[in-house]
Amino acid sequence: MQTNAARTKSHQFSKRRLGGHSGSGALAALLIAVSLASCSTVPVTEAPTTDLPLAGGSSLTEVPTNTRSEQLVGRWGVASYRQEKDRARVQAQARAQCKQALVIEKGPTGGVMMYVADDTKLYELRIKGGSDGKTYLGFESPPGDWQDREIVTISDKEMVMRFVDADANNRYGTFIYVRC
Repeated sequence: MQTNAARTKSHQFSKRRLGGHSGSGALAALLIAVSLASCSTVPVTEAPTTDLPLAGGSSLTEVPTNTRSEQLVGRWGVASYRQEKDRARVQAQARAQCKQALVIEKGPTGGVMMYVADDTKLYELRIKGGSDGKTYLGFESPPGDWQDREIVTISDKEMVMRFVDADANNRYGTFIYVRC
């Protein structure tokens, strides 16, 4: 059993170790800090952001495009390739993925609901025509933004897309979507 002198000495050591604060005061400060930190959550509907500067932000202007979001809505088998010589083989692999099809639905404001690179949440993306003659799919930003995908080709049965961002494109390759 501890004597009063031993308890006092132990309490003084605890105060020094906690920076001169008693244990219960430090605990209260910690709980307040955690409570306040939880108040600053990000809504799920926001576009993902990065602290890195936008590398080569788009200087394109938006122009009308013939591609409509309804063309993307449906069930798709998806696969990707990095070299053009692999395209036919990967197209067959995409068709085989119809057993576990990716479903693209219409978004609440006319876009399409899809996943973006490195994120497991669905976001509404919209189709944008660029002044460079290309068609893009992405967030509410100028066409050709670093988070966009370029729609390389699109038909009733197949579409091909690639990420504008070089890093994402190197990691994921060019996507072939085959309608299921």
